[in-house]
Amino acid sequence: MALIVQKYGGSSVADAESIKRVAKRIVDTRRAGHDVVVAVSAMGDTTDELLDLANEVAPIPAPRELDMLLSSGERISMALLAMAIHSMGFEARSFTGSQAGMITDSQHGAARIVDVTPIRLREALDEGAIVIVAGFQGFNRDTRDITTLGRGGSDTTAVALAAALDADVCEIYSDVDGIFTADPRVIPKAQKLDHIGSEEMLELAANGAKVLYIRAVEYARRHGVLIHARSTFSSSEGTYVLGEGMKNPREAEGAAAMEEPIVAGVATDFGQAKITVAGVPDVPGKAAEIFKIVAKSGANVDMIVQNVSATGRTDISFTVPKADSAGALKALAGEQTEVGFQNLVHDDQIGKLSVVGAGMRTHSGVSAVLFEALSAGGINIEMISTSEIRISVVLRDTDLAEAARTVHTAYGLDGDAEATVHAGTGR
Repeated sequence: MALIVQKYGGSSVADAESIKRVAKRIVDTRRAGHDVVVAVSAMGDTTDELLDLANEVAPIPAPRELDMLLSSGERISMALLAMAIHSMGFEARSFTGSQAGMITDSQHGAARIVDVTPIRLREALDEGAIVIVAGFQGFNRDTRDITTLGRGGSDTTAVALAAALDADVCEIYSDVDGIFTADPRVIPKAQKLDHIGSEEMLELAANGAKVLYIRAVEYARRHGVLIHARSTFSSSEGTYVLGEGMKNPREAEGAAAMEEPIVAGVATDFGQAKITVAGVPDVPGKAAEIFKIVAKSGANVDMIVQNVSATGRTDISFTVPKADSAGALKALAGEQTEVGFQNLVHDDQIGKLSVVGAGMRTHSGVSAVLFEALSAGGINIEMISTSEIRISVVLRDTDLAEAARTVHTAYGLDGDAEATVHAGTGR
């Protein structure tokens, strides 16, 4: 008997029929002799609809009350799922994040998990019940308030539960069959990966891959949780995300590990904007001033390029999430006189393409393939950033899809058949 944590996203529990289908899968796992703990997201687009409602009644909703509102979505789906399981003749108990012992800091809207005390979950499991937990939410002991974990919070909930309960595996269900060499909506011939290293998955998640969220992958890597990304709509095995020292469950006992491919995948990200601080005095300390201002605005800087100075002034360009760009621009404009730059340029018509692979460490020529492929396609590069296992470039957003297909082919990642996407959201 194993202890299995399963997570189902919004597209997996979008309506009553979907909830019944998920309930059957959970019951089948229980019938196979396993203990089951489930983290569930809000149904379909419920969270977005609740956000729209909040913005209709208040231009800037109070963070505490917004968390109270948004956390209701997961409570609805957890209760309905427990009811569906009961109707199949199995005991199920649903728990909110606070009842499940999901303790967080006090940051509303983007809380971090600081502890998990799953006492009630253990009791329910010991009594033979299937446990259903509302994802995306927690509880702060100091304020005694409900908190939410931010985007991808249900993935993080599932992984945190798996770590706290010492589960054998954490299964993350969505509407795709696993982790692919690229987004199958952008590149239909993307191939499903049998397994991927957590380091590579972190880079893909950080650079636009939506099948797993970066905070969940980070948590799993830190706590040694085995993730199995698979589809709600298929019974086939998905993709295992392996942390350091983990063995691929598909490999036969004693079999030698296969050499990692040079490139594991290609990620695309349409969610970035570029800000150029033009005419910055080319003296020590000015870059530090600029990025302190940006940091105080709450924007997360990704790529940075500084031009060579020819006239005593230089331009500094950097990318931030589109949602953060307005705040960064406002903060910089307010300090223009103090810093001494000439003007700001905002560009939200960009896209980021990233090539990721642990094999880059030991193989030369990886970057040459990327740049030759883009050159042959007549695609211009605006910015470049690299890490030990990643190369990222910024392009025009209108070029991004074609660039991704071109690069995917250049690295020999295309499959023979088109990938199946069961629903369409990627979650």
